[in-house]
Amino acid sequence: MMKKKSIPASKPLLILFLCQIISALDVPLDSKLLEELSQPPTITHQSPKDYIVDPRENIVIQCEAKGKPPPSFSWTRNGTHFDIDKDAQVTMKPNSGTLVINIMNGGKAEAYEGVYQCTARNERGAAISNNIVIRPSRSPLWTKEKLEPHQVREGDSLVLHCRPPVGLPPPIIFWMDNAFQRLPQSERVSQGLNGDLYFSNVQPEDTREDYICYARFNHTQTIQQKQPISVKVFSMDSLNDTIAANLSDTDIYGAKPVTERQPVLLTPTGSTSTKVELRGNVLLLECIAAGLPTPVIRWIKEGGELPANRTFFENFKKTLKIIDVSEADSGNYKCIARNTLGSVHHVISVTVKAAPYWITAPRNLVLSPGEDGTLICRANGNPKPSISWLANGVPIAIAPEDPSRKVDGDTIIFSHVQERSSAVYQCNASNEYGYLLANAFVNVLAEPPRILTPANKLYQVIADSPALLDCAYFGSPKPEIEWFKGVKGSILRGNEYVFHDNGTLEIPVAQKDSTGTYTCVARNELGKIQNEVHLEIKDPTMIIKQPEYKVVQRYGQVSFECIIKHDSTLLPTVIWLKDNDELPDDERFLVGKDNLTIMNVTDKDDGTYTCIVNTTLDSVSASAVLTVVARPNPPFDLELTGQLERSIELSWIPGDENNSPITHFVIEYEDGLHEPGVWHYQTEVPGTQTTVQLKLSPYVNYSFRVVAVNKIGRSQPSEPSEQYLTKSASPDENPANVQGIGSEPDNLVITWESLKGFQSNGPGLQYKVSWRQKDVDDEWTSVIVANVSKYIVSGTPTFVPYEIKVQALNDLGYAPEPSEVIGHSGEDLPMVAPGNVQVHVINSTLAKVHWDPVPLKTVRGHLQGYKVYYWKVQSLSRRSRRHVEKKILTFRGNKTFGMLPGLEPYSSYKLNVRVVNGKGEGPASPDKVFKTPEGVPSSPSYLKITNPTLDSLTLEWGSPTHPNGVLTSYILKFQPINNTHELGPLVEIRIPANESSLILKNLNYSTRYKFYFNAQTSVGSGSQITEEAVTIMDEAMASRQVDIATQGWFIGLMCAVALLILILLIVCFIRRNKGGKYPVKEKEDAHADPEIQPMKEDDGTFGEYSDAEDHKPLKKGSRTPSDRTVKKEDSDDSLVDYGEGVNGQFNEDGSFIGQYSGKKEKEPAEGNESSEAPSPVNAMNSFV
Repeated sequence: MMKKKSIPASKPLLILFLCQIISALDVPLDSKLLEELSQPPTITHQSPKDYIVDPRENIVIQCEAKGKPPPSFSWTRNGTHFDIDKDAQVTMKPNSGTLVINIMNGGKAEAYEGVYQCTARNERGAAISNNIVIRPSRSPLWTKEKLEPHQVREGDSLVLHCRPPVGLPPPIIFWMDNAFQRLPQSERVSQGLNGDLYFSNVQPEDTREDYICYARFNHTQTIQQKQPISVKVFSMDSLNDTIAANLSDTDIYGAKPVTERQPVLLTPTGSTSTKVELRGNVLLLECIAAGLPTPVIRWIKEGGELPANRTFFENFKKTLKIIDVSEADSGNYKCIARNTLGSVHHVISVTVKAAPYWITAPRNLVLSPGEDGTLICRANGNPKPSISWLANGVPIAIAPEDPSRKVDGDTIIFSHVQERSSAVYQCNASNEYGYLLANAFVNVLAEPPRILTPANKLYQVIADSPALLDCAYFGSPKPEIEWFKGVKGSILRGNEYVFHDNGTLEIPVAQKDSTGTYTCVARNELGKIQNEVHLEIKDPTMIIKQPEYKVVQRYGQVSFECIIKHDSTLLPTVIWLKDNDELPDDERFLVGKDNLTIMNVTDKDDGTYTCIVNTTLDSVSASAVLTVVARPNPPFDLELTGQLERSIELSWIPGDENNSPITHFVIEYEDGLHEPGVWHYQTEVPGTQTTVQLKLSPYVNYSFRVVAVNKIGRSQPSEPSEQYLTKSASPDENPANVQGIGSEPDNLVITWESLKGFQSNGPGLQYKVSWRQKDVDDEWTSVIVANVSKYIVSGTPTFVPYEIKVQALNDLGYAPEPSEVIGHSGEDLPMVAPGNVQVHVINSTLAKVHWDPVPLKTVRGHLQGYKVYYWKVQSLSRRSRRHVEKKILTFRGNKTFGMLPGLEPYSSYKLNVRVVNGKGEGPASPDKVFKTPEGVPSSPSYLKITNPTLDSLTLEWGSPTHPNGVLTSYILKFQPINNTHELGPLVEIRIPANESSLILKNLNYSTRYKFYFNAQTSVGSGSQITEEAVTIMDEAMASRQVDIATQGWFIGLMCAVALLILILLIVCFIRRNKGGKYPVKEKEDAHADPEIQPMKEDDGTFGEYSDAEDHKPLKKGSRTPSDRTVKKEDSDDSLVDYGEGVNGQFNEDGSFIGQYSGKKEKEPAEGNESSEAPSPVNAMNSFV
């Protein structure tokens, strides 16, 4: 069984503070219990050992104690009984041992100086207080003395003595002037620990007459003032002869000039000294040195290091301070004073002594009759303290005998105690530096068990957390504690439980099955008692969606999520913190049920946001960081340095990057001389660079500004830099893009791009324009112009080359020699037409034309190409003229042939050719006539089928829109279609070209036919158009069909067939749901219908019906207008346009519905449908 010896800090009811030294006892702090139990006295409060009182106020000497029964109090003074009843100035507070000495009504504090001790006594023993030494504070006046002025030579040392009166406690010393201002202190001038003011060397500014030492006595709240001290510093350089004559050599220290001096210690004196300090106090060591220059003080510990974290330097390192010293701090401490002339040192031997301090203070004992126990009193000190024992305030050697106790040095051993053994024992540990006094009682009690934890207390614990079930108890002898779970449960044992000495049951990892009622049983030889408590296990609170790291731009919006899951019986509260503090009181922060939204984010919103979820049993939290980014702040403090004629260095300080690193800086410039207010891009540098060398142009008044750029965007521009005007110079460059192009046949237009203002390099910008005819031995002709970018040279020959150059110049000179460019004077229209034009007809729609090039001299300009004009004169088949529409083809460059596409067959054309230059077109060549051969005709313009009878149909058609030659005949093909879309035999008829109608006879009644119709020339057949039509039904047969359809046997047969089909469908449906295949399906899978084939991947048609001569069923139906006319656009449709093979069916009225099976069923059928309604019998007997 595991046991924990320590008592949890969370169980204050199990701890009792009953004595001056806080000790843990076995008697709980239960008010009802304490009222019933007897207890020896315990001192709970007393005045300090060294008690300095204000002589003007009443003296209060504290002594408080408790016990059962309540104790009585008595006092001793200076070792003898102090009878307070005989002194009218002394009273004792009711129910207390505290004395009040009335000083304010005539008493004198000095009369009550002495050593006081308080005794608290009841029937179970007596406790005593420390010896309390009472002393009134004193703040005596300074003794009167005559203070002589100090006359000191500059550079010498000086000590101003304070020597305050001895007070109780010692006063606090400080130096001030007549205006109550503290005198400034430094490495040169400082106050020592004894209150004296030390000057390492005096300076003329130290001269004054009001050096005043003050002593402040805190107890009496008084300040005593010493007489002012006068100091006069003499500078030998400033002494005149008169002053020198009136002063003796002794007065002015020999009147030698100020000289530097090596360090000398003012305090302490000599090379060594000693210091004794008590353990736990503050050690203060001091070294003050004289010298010029002022010495610097350094401290070391010989043979060791100065203790870290406890060492401090004060008074400009002249004082070494070590707090909370211990014996380990004993040793030799060396101070070294050094200046440029030398050094001096002093060694202080420190010994740390110790007043007694506790190792083990005695603790109260609560025993039952017959038990054993010990009181241990162990202390240490330097020197080793002696231990003495008292019993009820009397030395144990002369105290009444008790056979149950035995004293063994620092230990009292109790054996088989009885109730009469109860007493209060005092342990005194003392040496020459102080003493310790501790009270510890032995209380012998005989009490049956008591359980102090309330009955049926409910504990609620989070799952997987420790559960602590209290069973606070008391009894004497100490009861044994057992725990049970449930009403009839067995005693709890095992590693899953921890049993604490204070009776607490701990379940280290509580689970859901730990829920229940637990019973605590306490028993000793005097009795038994039990108590029930209840435990509930709750689900832990969890944050299932934690806030995540966010980066948001300034003035944007951001939201943190905090979605929680918790026990349904617990009520959670959600708190949001920013940087571990409350959210700002700002309406921009919106706290929702499971989120925090920040509107209009600003820079101050940057930080860590924490979501804390609290219930009465647990708390969880999650945090996320918000980083607010923005465009950088503009750079500032622009500075121009290293100014040269053509360069300058610009530097700047970057602005705040606002959490997004600066990627680069853009430098812009303004030319205040030429374009004030306009900023131009100059250059850019990386974001890590804050200086740049800039190239400059002459004659520019520069100002610069810098723009910082990060991933968010560009900053505002910086403030402009100071202006910098560069010196003027001749131009560095000449105009660009110089050209010479004539606008008229007799001129040359010279153009160029003008220089920008900063390119002028100086005032008076002009241009020298020069030209001469190429390949002619002529001199340059020049002209100087200003403020223009064009010059026109007149009177030039037509289209001749010229050498041209344009040079910039200003008041300071010319730019470098410019490069020459070649231009031409103006062009004129070509003079000659192309000759020898020939046409070669390739086919009925394409011809090739040839021509001879014209001489280049006759072009009189830049040859751009040739244009061919051609037009159709007439169609040879109709001999009719129409509006002439000329077409133009342009052939670039010096090409001498070209193709003429898109010609119409069997037509007469004309063409001519012209040369083209930059000015325009030259004269046309003579018209050339050519003809195109015949071609195949277009499809007939229409095909109509009318007048259907039982065995005949009438066909009418229109001639082709484009016969493309002389028509020789028409070709008609047709074939029947049965109810399964199978095609019958194909019949072909040739019809003379002059016919426009035909009556087809000897056709089958009630039969659908498909017709293919096209025209022919001597070249071949043209494209065809298709149409379908149906012959009408015989009236007698129709009557018989109606009669059969209305017979009862026929109706019954149809119903039986329908029923069988329904049953088959149900069986198929059931088998399909079970995952199987029905026989029909298996057959279809094994023997795919050869008439149902996939579409071709290349053209989307049904592969097996692509040929119009194929006798297999067709897939796609055509739509025919109601007047049975087929437009030529639809002439490519065939029987393929009707339906999709075996899927074609007949309606109940006999009409064919498969023709539109490729479309949605709801689309209305177009074309000419049969006006009669054949019966189902006729429909099925179409092809017999």
